[in-house]
Amino acid sequence: MSETTTGASGASYAAAGVDIEAGDRAVELMKEWVKKTQRPEVLGGLGGFAGLFDASALKRYERPLLASATDGVGTKVDIARRLGVYDTIGRDLVAMVMDDIVVCGAEPLFMTDYICVGKVHPERVAAVVKGIAEGCVLAGCALVGGETAEHPGLLGEDDFDVAGAGTGVVEADRLLGADRIREGDTVIAMASSGLHSNGYSLVRHVLLNQAGLSLDAHIEELGRTLGEELLEPTRIYSLDCLALTRTTEVHAFSHITGGGLAANLARVIPDGLHAVVDRATWTPAPVFDLVGRTGKVERLELEKTLNMGVGMIAIVPAESTDVALATLADRGVDAWVAGEITQRGEYTTGAALVGDYAN
Repeated sequence: MSETTTGASGASYAAAGVDIEAGDRAVELMKEWVKKTQRPEVLGGLGGFAGLFDASALKRYERPLLASATDGVGTKVDIARRLGVYDTIGRDLVAMVMDDIVVCGAEPLFMTDYICVGKVHPERVAAVVKGIAEGCVLAGCALVGGETAEHPGLLGEDDFDVAGAGTGVVEADRLLGADRIREGDTVIAMASSGLHSNGYSLVRHVLLNQAGLSLDAHIEELGRTLGEELLEPTRIYSLDCLALTRTTEVHAFSHITGGGLAANLARVIPDGLHAVVDRATWTPAPVFDLVGRTGKVERLELEKTLNMGVGMIAIVPAESTDVALATLADRGVDAWVAGEITQRGEYTTGAALVGDYAN
């Protein structure tokens, strides 16, 4: 495609800032990564108008329920842009979508992505897709398609954002949720890998804007640079959660994202019951203290913004506790008993944190 400018030849798409050839080059670069995510149910490859998934694979279900979710990564993309590191942010995207889907007990099947850029840099777009593909492998799902949109004039040349949508399936009588939870159930916490992909507006404001810290600065308490800490990919729990449902009885999961632990846990607690989580059962990673101390952020504000070291909750019958912990340990997931389900008493919400964090 040759570029022209306004004049005798008229205006062109390229002159307006959209480079179709660069987009085609990006697609070619990402093909090898997308291929790594393929499941046997996926038909065709990149280049079609729609991704195809053979639904006859669902015939083994008596009553298959499709679960769908869509999400983005938020302002964590600004950290990736500043550092020029684009191959991890895709894992965050998959985690935010597929870990929502698995909460109801659904097996992740496939997802699509949407990458919006100010200017297509093929290698950067391919790096983002590489991360998405790696995340899909970790979640057990296929990447069946997506869209890369170039928005000159709306976004700067280095600006970008990512979003995605996913689909999973669960047998109707295996659907997890509040109706399964009983008094005496155990609340099992699974450790987060760090900040995950929530609260970055607060984190950036406190650490970068207010404190003026450099992303390249080595932070002693973190044991690495600030940028490395802030770009740590979100843990993908999908296959770990599914493993739990196969090895023991599970009543519910809760993905700890925006709103923090108490608010997200409350979403799966039925009326009449209460989840009590003891802070003394774990010590949040140093990055949480760094944000709170540096910005003089009150604990309640931290807890309703950040995950505080817990990325996923499993609620299981008390008698399933040991098997659940052993299953997670075998999979390399740091997990512990963090609380229990009780009759609603003095609390007016569905979940509460009690005590002080362990030192």
